[in-house]
Amino acid sequence: MKTVIVTGAAGFIGSKVSKELLKQGYTVIGIDNLNDYYDVQIKYWRLATLKEENKFVLYTADVENIEAIRFIFKFHQPDAVINLAARAGVRYSMENPHIYMTTNAHGTLNLLELCKEFGVRKFVLASTSSLYAGQEMPFKEELPVNTPISPYAASKKAAEMMAYTYHYLYGLDITVFRYFTVYGPAGRPDMSIFRFIKWIMEGTPLQVFGDGSQRRDFTYVDDIARGTVLGLKPMGYEIINLGNSNPDTLSKTIELIEEYTGKKTEIQYKEFHKADISATWANISKAQNLLGWQAKTNLPEGIKRTVQWMKDNWEWIQSIKLL
Repeated sequence: MKTVIVTGAAGFIGSKVSKELLKQGYTVIGIDNLNDYYDVQIKYWRLATLKEENKFVLYTADVENIEAIRFIFKFHQPDAVINLAARAGVRYSMENPHIYMTTNAHGTLNLLELCKEFGVRKFVLASTSSLYAGQEMPFKEELPVNTPISPYAASKKAAEMMAYTYHYLYGLDITVFRYFTVYGPAGRPDMSIFRFIKWIMEGTPLQVFGDGSQRRDFTYVDDIARGTVLGLKPMGYEIINLGNSNPDTLSKTIELIEEYTGKKTEIQYKEFHKADISATWANISKAQNLLGWQAKTNLPEGIKRTVQWMKDNWEWIQSIKLL
């Protein structure tokens, strides 16, 4: 395997996965539509860290446009596809559910069709821990996930099912990763850790949905990227959790951010959102057994690195509007 298409290459996880692939000697064909769901300054910053690599090529294209993507497949003849292009965000998916289905489900279908057409045997799909709502923890991949509580989760379930269909019918080798609350430097400004750090650094009160006792299996982005690249090995069809497997409360996260920024904050508690999950916790035995993977970065170290990145880039980050 030498050439890999990475969709969503300007995204938080996509840029890190691309960086990891380049480090391992792959040629990376990045695809991203550079939409403005959140401030594109962050996307351009991420891309700047990739464009210095001579084995990275970026196409500004949308996975919903199958003809544009077909040209890229035909020209580059990739060996594998890692599909990280997605509309993310549980709450926003309730405001605009249609675009979540067209990107997350239909966009995945387009890529699977092109893999079939061009003989690309390996496909890696990013999915989500949001599918486990209401299930017993720690979440195992074998649990039934037939009760998604947001359009975002439902669209990811649709993508997983379509991927299985193409494995069954056409023999595509597919690895589906269910990611657990990814965070780290250059993260998404609609996610809690980015928002909390920015608010604390600028002296704005924090808005917390719930009482802060909700737990998340926060997983550092470098660990997620490393695991995703490991998923390029032949697997047949597998769904695998990638999580830290050590949930922490939002309150603890805020305390760590206060410690590393050196600032105290005021917290405004709001009603817990109906589409949120109260807790997540990944069983990662499958990732350990099949990939030899487990997270290496604990929450204190990950928060410390993320805060430092925000400090180093504060000159332009302070102008970013949070969603």
